[in-house]
Amino acid sequence: MDRFAIHGGHRLEGSIEVSGAKNAALPILAACLLSADKFELSNVPQLQDIRTMQRLLAGMGVKLVRDGHQMQVQADAVSSVEAPYELVKTMRASILVLGPLLARFGEAKVSLPGGCAIGQRPVDQHVKGLQAMGAEIRIEHGYLNARAKRLHGARIVTDMVTVTGTENLMMAAVLAKGTTLIENAAREPEVVDLAQMLVQMGAKIEGIGTDRLGIEGVEELKGARYKVMPDRIEAGTFLCALAACGGRIRLESAHPASMDASLEKLRDAGARIRCGEDWIEMEMASRPRPINLRTAPYPGFATDMQAQFMALNALADGTSVIHETIFENRFMHVQELNRLGADIQIEGHTAIVKGVAALSAANVMATDLRASAGLVIAALVARGTTTIERIYHLDRGYEAMERKLQNLGAQVERLK
Repeated sequence: MDRFAIHGGHRLEGSIEVSGAKNAALPILAACLLSADKFELSNVPQLQDIRTMQRLLAGMGVKLVRDGHQMQVQADAVSSVEAPYELVKTMRASILVLGPLLARFGEAKVSLPGGCAIGQRPVDQHVKGLQAMGAEIRIEHGYLNARAKRLHGARIVTDMVTVTGTENLMMAAVLAKGTTLIENAAREPEVVDLAQMLVQMGAKIEGIGTDRLGIEGVEELKGARYKVMPDRIEAGTFLCALAACGGRIRLESAHPASMDASLEKLRDAGARIRCGEDWIEMEMASRPRPINLRTAPYPGFATDMQAQFMALNALADGTSVIHETIFENRFMHVQELNRLGADIQIEGHTAIVKGVAALSAANVMATDLRASAGLVIAALVARGTTTIERIYHLDRGYEAMERKLQNLGAQVERLK
C-alpha cells in the first residue's frame, strides 16, 4: 500500500496544469450509455475512480479506448444492465448508470452503494424521482431492480439538494416521453458540464445552472465530442497549499469562474490573486489570517474544500470556526491534524480551530479523499518528515499530486 513521505518547510513556486474534473468526468462517462453513437472525450483525468467507471462500463459491453487524457466510448453493443456490488462498493458514483440504463434500455440492476467514510448518502431521491417518471423499482438482495417500458415526464421536487440525484434524473429525463421538471436541482458546475454535453448530444434542457431544470424528452440522442471541465477542487487544494506554505504559483487550464467561494476565502486569508478566463495566479507572503466558513451546496462553500481550509486555519494567526452542514462524519481528519500539532476541538458539526505558529511531523493516516488533501497541506508546512498512510484515497481524485507538488518545489516522495 503506497504512502507519502513529505519533508515540510518549503515555499511553493512555479506553474502547474489543472487536471480534468473527476466529478464531471464520471457522470459524462455514464451519459455515454444514452446513445449507440461514438463519443470522443478529452481532458479525462487519470484517476482510480475513472478506471473503476471504465471497468463498470466495459463489463456492460461498452467499448472504451483510452490514449492519455483522450477517450473514445461507444455503447452500441450493451450486453448487461448490471452494476455489480464489487465495483459499486469502491465508488458510489457507480449509481450514475441507473438513469441512463433505465431510459435507454428500460431496465437496470444496480447495487445499493450503502454508507461511506464521510457519512450516509442515501439514494432515495434517485428512486423517488424515477418512480415519479413511471419506473417500477424493487430492492432485492442489496440491488435496485428497475424497469420501465418508457419513462414519462414528471414534476420532481427533491427533499434535499443532491448532485448525483440531479444528474441521474436529468439523464433519465432526456429520453423520457414528455416534459420533466426538476425542482431544487443541484447547481454545481459539474452538473452544468454534464447538462452541456447532453445538449450537444441533442437533449433539450432549460434552466441549466439554476435550481429548476426543464427537460423535454427526445426520441434518441447522438454521440458527441466533449472536453471535461477543469477540476475546481484540485485547483483549490493547490491554492490552499500555497496559502499555507507561502510563495507564488500559477495554475493553467483552471476555471476560476466556478471557484468564487474558495477564492474569496483565500483573499480573506491574505492571499493576492489574479485570474484570467482559464488561469489563476496567487501569491502569499504572510502567515494566513483565520477564516470562518460554513459548507453549503453550490454556490456556497464546497464541503470538498473543508479539510483543506481546516489545514490552512490550523496555521492561522487566530481562531476560526468551521461548520459542516453536508456530511455528518466529515471531521475524521481532525484527529490526524492534531497529531501534527494542530489545536482543533469538535462540538457537534462545528470545529473550533486555534491557529498555532508551527506544526511538527508525525505519522498520520488518510481516512477519505479530501481528508488526504488536508493532511498533505499540513505536512507541507510541518517541521520534519511526515508519513501519510493509505494515500489510495488521494489517488481516487488527484492525478499525480506528488509530481505536481515536486514541480512547485515541495519535497514529496511516494513510497511503495
